[in-house]
Amino acid sequence: MQPRMQAKETSRIEHIPIERNEGWKVWWQLTRPHTLTAAFVPVFIGTVISYQYNQSLHVGLFLAMLTASLFIQAATNMFNEYYDHKRGLDNEHSVGIGGAIVRDGVKPKTILTLAISLCIGAVLLGIYICMNSTWWIALVGSISILVGYLYTGGPFPIAYTPFGELMSGLFMGVVIILISFYIQTGVITDISILVSIPIAILIGAINLSNNIRDLDGDKENGRKTLAILVGRNNAIKILAAMFIVSYLFVFALILFNDLTPWLLIVLISLPKPIKAVKQFIGKTKPLEMMPAMKATAQTNTLFGILVSIAFLFSYLF
Repeated sequence: MQPRMQAKETSRIEHIPIERNEGWKVWWQLTRPHTLTAAFVPVFIGTVISYQYNQSLHVGLFLAMLTASLFIQAATNMFNEYYDHKRGLDNEHSVGIGGAIVRDGVKPKTILTLAISLCIGAVLLGIYICMNSTWWIALVGSISILVGYLYTGGPFPIAYTPFGELMSGLFMGVVIILISFYIQTGVITDISILVSIPIAILIGAINLSNNIRDLDGDKENGRKTLAILVGRNNAIKILAAMFIVSYLFVFALILFNDLTPWLLIVLISLPKPIKAVKQFIGKTKPLEMMPAMKATAQTNTLFGILVSIAFLFSYLF
């Protein structure tokens, strides 16, 4: 089971041509597929780094963890769609939403029911995980699901506060990697914690990029996100700093923790964060900032995959 949050992406200002989905595309877009990489990348990393400790892989636990993570990510996105519509924050011209309610005519209650169903599915998978590891994971998983709901649900949504980046990075990065590692090894190590930190930072960066894009609309609707509190220009600087720290952290892991030099292959992904920062600078319209958001999400995906490949190479060569 796994934490979630992240999907707050709405813009209520810019009017653009409406693209309506049909059939299965309605439900696929509702999951906000571009956010799902933040669900499976940490599972891969936690599983791959576990191999050096037990030289084996419990495929059933890996698949259960992966599926549960995707379920909770998708459910969180649907809670976001439901509650933003309920609060009147989304319309058919909103940028970055699934749009099933305001564009495709899906009933809000259907969205809520589907989100709850995905959470139940994740719980059932969590029971299997606990039966094959420890029931303490049930507690961590329950908190994670609750945080996913509270991100946009409840009386004080996390998405309305400056803590969205922190909570998304903590639960989607650190917690998922550590659970994925633990269920394979039965332990938590310093290395598993350290490797989770740059991933957590990059997941927080995705959240921050959402908030930079949605800054004007969020301000009008009373949100107090980090981007709003520090201003657009400073938020872009913070985003750049998060990228820099993530890459420098890899060098630190190699120099001070004797991890594999193969980790340097993460530098292949460096053009993506550079592109993200450049494409945010000087932009104020949500649609103009979509390429920057895409590059930010791609940074996390490529970085995480390359970290996994680096550890795989260290085992093979």
